[in-house]
Amino acid sequence: MNERIAGTDRLNILLRTGVKFLRGCVRRLFLKEAHGLLLVGRHVTLSHGRHIRCGKNVKFEDYAEIHGLCSEGLVFGDYVTISRGVMIRPSSYYGGDLGAGLVMGEHSSIGPYGYVGCSGKITIGKNVMFGPKCSLFAENHVFSDTESSIKSQGVAQRGITIEDDCWIGSNVTILDGVTIGKGSVIGAGTLVTKDVPAGSIVTDKREKRIRSRETQ
Repeated sequence: MNERIAGTDRLNILLRTGVKFLRGCVRRLFLKEAHGLLLVGRHVTLSHGRHIRCGKNVKFEDYAEIHGLCSEGLVFGDYVTISRGVMIRPSSYYGGDLGAGLVMGEHSSIGPYGYVGCSGKITIGKNVMFGPKCSLFAENHVFSDTESSIKSQGVAQRGITIEDDCWIGSNVTILDGVTIGKGSVIGAGTLVTKDVPAGSIVTDKREKRIRSRETQ
């Protein structure tokens, strides 16, 4: 804890953390696996826990919604943080369209009010940071048959991979089939529809401006 934080503030932080710890002690009983501390905020939804595995010191902040029903499970590595209001949904709430799931590496975090649609497999590496309100959609509707409704044609699911040590700015949207290479930075508000080479900086919403971190 920062040494400049006053004693009363330290006490407040410790009390709130203690309450989250107690919630975690209860919730971990319903998970497939949990190691070390599990901190759970207020009004957190953890459904289908037998498909959820947590490493050490995982944090689910207030109002996060984690839907565990999927074929490959949800795996949260050591020191992962799921921030306030984040929604993780691999499948529908009522058992249709069973999705694949999610793997998050250690020390990675998803910022407040993010959406992770992991119907297709989403793999997030180590030390990956997401800003607020990021969205990942690991599926895409099929619409090639103009004689049939789009809804009736189902979806394609290629998955999303974000390699280690990436920084994803606020309000970034990442679509199905994308791989973001190691050490890349994606600027706020960017729509990512194609692969990003390792060590890149993407700053334009239409991806017109891509440069390497090595040329900085």
